[in-house]
Amino acid sequence: MNWRAIRAIVRKDLKVVFQNKGVMIPIIVIPLVFLVVLPGLAALAPLLEEAPGETLSEMRGFLEGMPAGMRESIAGYDEAQIVVVLALVYFLAPMYLILPLMVASVIAADSFAGEKERKTLEALLYTPTSDRDLLVAKMLSSMVPAVAIAWIGFLLYSVTANVAAWGTMGRVFFPNLMWVFLALWVAPAVAGLGLGITVLVSSRAETFQEAYQLGGVVVLPILLLVVGQATGVLYFSSWLVLALGLFFWIVDAVLFYLGARRFRRSELAAGM
Repeated sequence: MNWRAIRAIVRKDLKVVFQNKGVMIPIIVIPLVFLVVLPGLAALAPLLEEAPGETLSEMRGFLEGMPAGMRESIAGYDEAQIVVVLALVYFLAPMYLILPLMVASVIAADSFAGEKERKTLEALLYTPTSDRDLLVAKMLSSMVPAVAIAWIGFLLYSVTANVAAWGTMGRVFFPNLMWVFLALWVAPAVAGLGLGITVLVSSRAETFQEAYQLGGVVVLPILLLVVGQATGVLYFSSWLVLALGLFFWIVDAVLFYLGARRFRRSELAAGM
């Protein structure tokens, strides 16, 4: 592979992304909401409530269904501390995965359909690079910032959770091992999921909005995880997170294989 050409395309794509307000606004605003506002409110809620036990009673069903090992992890906490741990460690965990998924999908949609819409894709298609090099460059342009935001977001979430909940917890309690696996193992896999789906649809879509909407269906599995965790159907233990990551990486491999087989610059050029 021609890594010099790949790096040049990646730099060019990222420069375009940073200059596009329609892409950058959701990439900035949504992570701030998920990583600062929501954990901050969840951490401060017990301090603002007169009776945190009322909130805990609403979580009783979730608590009763927790595996023994997870129940032991909150043993010894008072009611306010249990509310904080359940909210920040468990309930918001699947929502964190929406971030790398969203970032990868937005940038991938702009990278293919967006360039087609701006009439800048044709020049790129006629550069002396192979189809494989061009596809790898386009995928890295989406994957790298998505993973970077996921990992930076993990650090930001950790700081927000510990600072906002200090009055209740009195110590650094976050992250636990499950969250480390979630950030380092599952988040990149989820970014690959969003990227793989969007690559398949955006190379055929005519506009950025069309590609993004078609690729938006990929968020459904993550929403199922959110609902499943909130209703107590499943629990984000370390083992479950490792298994989820393995499943998503396998799906990614299939999507990348299909994307590589379907990607032909001649077809893209003919469709413009």
